[in-house]
Amino acid sequence: MLRSRIFYICSIIFTFCLVQQTDAQITAPWEVDALKAVKGSLIDPQGRLNSWNRGDPCMGNWSHVLCYNATASDGYFHVLELQLLKLNLSGTLAPELGRLSHMQIMDFMWNNISGSIPKEVGNITSLKLLLLNGNQLNGSLPEEIGFLPNLDRIQIDQNHISGPIPKSFANLNKTKHFHMNNNSLSGQIPPELSRLPSLVHFQLDNNNFSGSSIPSSYGNITTLLKLSLRNCSLEGPVPDVGGIPQLGYLDLSWNQLRGPIPSARPSSNITTIDLSHNLLNGSIPTNFSGLPNLQRLSLDNNNLDGSVPSDVWQNIDFSGNRSLTLDFQNNSLTNLSNPLSPPANVTILLFGNPICTSQNQLNITQYCQTMTVVVPGGSANNSTICPPCSTDLPYEYILMSPIPCLCAIPLYVDYRLKSPGFWDFVPYEGQFQQYLSSGLSLSLYQLEVSTFMWEEGPRLKMYLKLFPNNTAYFNTSEVSRLRGMFTGWLIGDSDIFGPYELLNFNPGWYNKSKRIPMKIDGVKDFSFEELSHGTNDFSDSALVGQGGYGKVYRGILADGTIVAIKRAQQGSLQGSKEFFTEIELLSRLHHRNLVSLLGYCDEEDEQMLVYEFMPNGTLRDHLS
Repeated sequence: MLRSRIFYICSIIFTFCLVQQTDAQITAPWEVDALKAVKGSLIDPQGRLNSWNRGDPCMGNWSHVLCYNATASDGYFHVLELQLLKLNLSGTLAPELGRLSHMQIMDFMWNNISGSIPKEVGNITSLKLLLLNGNQLNGSLPEEIGFLPNLDRIQIDQNHISGPIPKSFANLNKTKHFHMNNNSLSGQIPPELSRLPSLVHFQLDNNNFSGSSIPSSYGNITTLLKLSLRNCSLEGPVPDVGGIPQLGYLDLSWNQLRGPIPSARPSSNITTIDLSHNLLNGSIPTNFSGLPNLQRLSLDNNNLDGSVPSDVWQNIDFSGNRSLTLDFQNNSLTNLSNPLSPPANVTILLFGNPICTSQNQLNITQYCQTMTVVVPGGSANNSTICPPCSTDLPYEYILMSPIPCLCAIPLYVDYRLKSPGFWDFVPYEGQFQQYLSSGLSLSLYQLEVSTFMWEEGPRLKMYLKLFPNNTAYFNTSEVSRLRGMFTGWLIGDSDIFGPYELLNFNPGWYNKSKRIPMKIDGVKDFSFEELSHGTNDFSDSALVGQGGYGKVYRGILADGTIVAIKRAQQGSLQGSKEFFTEIELLSRLHHRNLVSLLGYCDEEDEQMLVYEFMPNGTLRDHLS
């Protein structure tokens, strides 16, 4: 009878019958020490890393630390990612980062961290993403980074890093993305990098390679999609890029490049060619004619002479309001090869050329006016009239939802395209939404481009909203998945819409301490501090058991009540709605052989259930 009653109890749901005594599984001690050193070297004015002062990193849900879901062969958990994006951190990067030898993503983007990049980063052989852009880092690039065998992306742009690019970077055979723009790099651009077999984006804009030339071998990087060396004080000739079969974007502007423009025909994928503000001479070659995807050809502010080309727009598809701008201003062009009769979508700029002294006779007055092409920003517009959303939570309308006037709580993403393959976003907005929503595995209506604006570079900054799939809320796992898609650069590359920068991933309401208000008779809403204090900061001495859901601790509340606290571990957190449903169900279960639910905690990325404590051991003890 006793045994059948026990099995009946186990069949009910969510009790401690499933909890079994176990040895504690913990994060590798040397990685715990490394994380503490990392925190110690940072200044955290907003207390974003306060959870790093308690418990175990992997089992204790340290904020912004992601761990592997299982222990390694050494019996320990290991750190998989450091996600410290835009936390208003300052201080320096600790050399102890190199002890996180299993880490794949190191993200310190958009903070105010100074000092140099520790050479010990080169010890993290599993590292795939090195994301340090948007800080105040200085010093030189460590040679050791060039020996990271799995590195896919290096982003150090918008810092103050100086010195040469290490030749050891030629060993980065898996690296697709080099984003090192807006620094103070100098010396020679290493010719050895042209041998990299996976290179897709190479951006070095706004550095100082004074006296250096672009290696001719860069014209043979067959995998390259974008090459941007804008404003780098480069000299010598323009490289022949005819050997780059998929090249979609070329920007060599604001340098001191000399000589003629190479006559080889660029890739048919090319959308942008910017050779402006150099010292180029000779005539404009015929190889720019008939490029089907060309949208901007900028040759202004050089010493080019001869004829104005009259057939560049041939074979270009101008459907969907696409346009072409030909900027030849401030050169030495003297005549026309043929009368100019471009389509309406073509803009030709000739101001500052000798040919404009005869503008009336040649009927080119409209092309000789001084002007700057300005592409305005924009915002979404909703013409549907709907009643206001409820104000108890931050609901917004899903503008394109198939369910009219559906209110939901969005995620917010600050997103920026670097050197996009277009100059007018409006004709491409629908295509962009299709590309990004597909890349995120969302339905098209779940993505809204709220606003966009052009910035210097060129860069296209966007403010995005992501909505749940015809429900009011995202669950926690979906928020985590979407964040991982952005921060892990898991969205597929695009020759038009890449590369992108993640400026901020803002969970908004989903990151608040309380997810959904819960009012259940007899069930108390505990704070994290109450439960942490009652378990001596969830110390191992308070641990009484562990199951697939997480760990169970013996705790003492402020009034002296002894309780059992069931704490979810990473990978077991539910969505707020699901967690609330579980609490509601458990609050209704009353049986003399079941422990009673006393309360819960749902804050600081924690989910805990508080039960009455059973002092006589576990079910396993009795069955044994």
